[in-house]
Amino acid sequence: MLSIFKRDPLKKLNKAYEIKLEQAMHAQRKGDIKSYSMITAEAELIADKIQALENTSNT
Repeated sequence: MLSIFKRDPLKKLNKAYEIKLEQAMHAQRKGDIKSYSMITAEAELIADKIQALENTSNT
């Protein structure tokens, strides 16, 4: 009954992933390679979570 009020975790993770990629792009353009690599690593963790959610929803 209240499931219509639940947020989609996949949608939230996709948005966070896109934000991290954009932050990484800006860091790279500024020449801050250390921040770029750290933000890219965070984005990869989010991508792994997205992949795990997609795999569990498909089976």
